[in-house]
Amino acid sequence: MSIVVLQVPEVKYARLERPTQCPYCPAQTFQRWGGVTKPVRDPHLSEVWVYRYRCCGCKRTFRFYPPGVGPADQTQRLRALAAIGWILGLSYRGLVTFLSGFGIHLGRMSAWRDVQLRAAAYRQQRYWGKVRVLGVDGAYVRGWGSTQPVLVAIDLGNGQPVALGQVEEKDPQAVKRFLEPLVQRLGVSVIVTDDLVSYKQVAEQLGLEQQICQFHVRRWVGRTLRELQSQLPAEWHAVLSEVKQILDELPVEGEKRLLALWRQIPETRQGRNNQPYTPLDQLRYLLARLMGDYARYRVFDWQPEVPWTNNGSERAIGKMKMRARTVRGYKTGAGMESGLWASGIGVA
Repeated sequence: MSIVVLQVPEVKYARLERPTQCPYCPAQTFQRWGGVTKPVRDPHLSEVWVYRYRCCGCKRTFRFYPPGVGPADQTQRLRALAAIGWILGLSYRGLVTFLSGFGIHLGRMSAWRDVQLRAAAYRQQRYWGKVRVLGVDGAYVRGWGSTQPVLVAIDLGNGQPVALGQVEEKDPQAVKRFLEPLVQRLGVSVIVTDDLVSYKQVAEQLGLEQQICQFHVRRWVGRTLRELQSQLPAEWHAVLSEVKQILDELPVEGEKRLLALWRQIPETRQGRNNQPYTPLDQLRYLLARLMGDYARYRVFDWQPEVPWTNNGSERAIGKMKMRARTVRGYKTGAGMESGLWASGIGVA
């Protein structure tokens, strides 16, 4: 049985220790200047006790709040619970209704701000983290009346997002502008992607190793082989079977075997002058493409931390797209980015 532990900030009724430094000057000596009860919105407390202190240096007074409490009425615990509820699938209206059952009255805009703060805090936390293996994938998310292209970068070590951008993944220049600062800042050395040409070009330009997701490769190659099997004479079916076996096993000598198969196929002049390619031409082109990318299929063999698929990115994108549907599409670019961040990070 799986057990999920949700950690939320602790909230105290009062703070017994004294402040160590004035928020306005370097002084470290204070006089207690009275105290007051502060009403708060929290699952367990309705009010807390806040001491006020006077600095002996600059003579200014300030409040010294208990742990988990700040100037706002909401405690940090309630902010975290509101964000977690939204991440787990509640709408803002449903979240407000749920909390009202516990006597906590929270507006929808307050809940929305709690989610934005959660996303911003996580984005700041991940900004300078080191990531060696980065999963990169694109998606189309509902936003302001249509689908919007989004490029997502995932740390495949822990499955958490590290960057989101409104980028069309088929545009190599846009992808490079998105990835280049991440590579420099995070120390990325390997990217895991599907087999779009734009990713291959960017990986070469940035000097990165690229692992092409085997799920995507086997899906489109398997579909192509099935189509060719119904079009080619039976004498070529053995070639199709060997291509499938090479992709299933990914042997070290696979590139040489693909080259030997490629040399068996006679070259024709079909496909020129707008003439359609013959099935043999299609098979020859397929083998050439697999040979050119074969090293990118096997990076996980000599890089033990590199997965052979991009399923980590797919899972994060799946949660993001589901969240976009439940909110009936995002209304602004900033709201979409924060919403995708919050829905992608989970509750850890």
